Amino acid sequence: MKKLLILLMAAAAALQVFGLDRPPGAIGGASLSSTPLWAVSGAKKDKVVVVSDIHLGILDKYSENLKNRAVFIEFLKRLGNTADVVELVIAGDFLDEWYLPLTYPAYSDSSEFYRQVVKNNQTVFDELNALMAKGVRLTYVPGNHDMTLETEILAQVLPGINQARDARGMGKHYTGVRDEIVIEHGHRYDVYSAPDSVSNKDVTGDMPSILPPGYFYARIAASWVLQGKPMIKKDYPEIDKAPNPRTDPDQFGAYLYYRIWSGEMNRITPYERFEDRVIDIKLNGYNGKYSLKDIYPVVQADGTISAPTLFKNYQREWAQIQDNNLVAVKAAFAESVAGALDGEYFFKQAKRQYLENANQKVDVVVFGHTHNPMLRKLPNVEGKYYVNSGAWIDHNPSHPAASTFVVVTSDDAQDNAELFEYYGDGAVLKLN
Repeated sequence: MKKLLILLMAAAAALQVFGLDRPPGAIGGASLSSTPLWAVSGAKKDKVVVVSDIHLGILDKYSENLKNRAVFIEFLKRLGNTADVVELVIAGDFLDEWYLPLTYPAYSDSSEFYRQVVKNNQTVFDELNALMAKGVRLTYVPGNHDMTLETEILAQVLPGINQARDARGMGKHYTGVRDEIVIEHGHRYDVYSAPDSVSNKDVTGDMPSILPPGYFYARIAASWVLQGKPMIKKDYPEIDKAPNPRTDPDQFGAYLYYRIWSGEMNRITPYERFEDRVIDIKLNGYNGKYSLKDIYPVVQADGTISAPTLFKNYQREWAQIQDNNLVAVKAAFAESVAGALDGEYFFKQAKRQYLENANQKVDVVVFGHTHNPMLRKLPNVEGKYYVNSGAWIDHNPSHPAASTFVVVTSDDAQDNAELFEYYGDGAVLKLN
């Protein structure tokens, strides 16, 4: 009985710490939005907060963030009342130009598109401006879903925002008292989402296009979701035999690329047919109508595996794409493709590029992109972390956590990184 009482008292204490015992909208009788996210002791501003993958849409019916938009606004209000926060970093996929159905009308002006996204989510931008007015530094790092968002758009609607960009469509942000924290979106290392100005030059001409295969996948996936996720048996071309990875690494990489496309397109099954030219795009150098058939890798007449029209022989471009995207330690195409199914791939990249790289003095690496919140400590080394900031979309198939954020306490000697989930009732739960 005594042991049970101790357990109950410990559980009650935990509920109080994270706000789970409090009614929605109030903490100790106060308005929820006026309360800090955590109790602050002392006057030191040493907390860097990271969010990512908010996915604000141009229209509410196409937005992955509708219910959680109000939650995010409340989170921002409370962040502004948390006295030890020095910086908020939005680590990519803030505004969404990819999650659009195939029926969305073709347009040629990305800047105007993003202005309309801002207009549709003005309350979020009002709150971000209010946060900066309270003295919190705001930094944006591009993601893949907003890789075409130009600097001046955010500068106009969020005057004073810091934008971390190092190559077109991406960036990395060093912060903390020793520049010991680095924050990227993470798509730089993703075969399907890294900016690609190489593969489709025969289609886009002199236009410095950067849209990767993932853009086309996202349009197909968005249609399927908005159609209600119909389950339709497809009859796509199949490749039965895998090339030998030792004697033919080129074609083995092409085969792995095919396998990912095949698996996803037999899982995501919109009503549109394989040959229907329903991807109408007049954007970023493209000016035509394409079908899944144009992108899907098959065995060509010469016996090689390749998509027929877009991203032909894609595996042969990956080294140049990584060069263009300033990847310090390059990965083979086959490894990068396999990373699409490897939950630890981005942790491996964080170690390779930063934590175990003698040329870097980084203690904490934060990525977004995967929608899968995660915290990993470097084995046998104190104060070295990889953290993934998760997402703020309403329905997250990658992880049950819906609204997650990272807090890094920056110190002259050793940092501390933590991962949290923010609930709609105002509760804050530590995940690590």
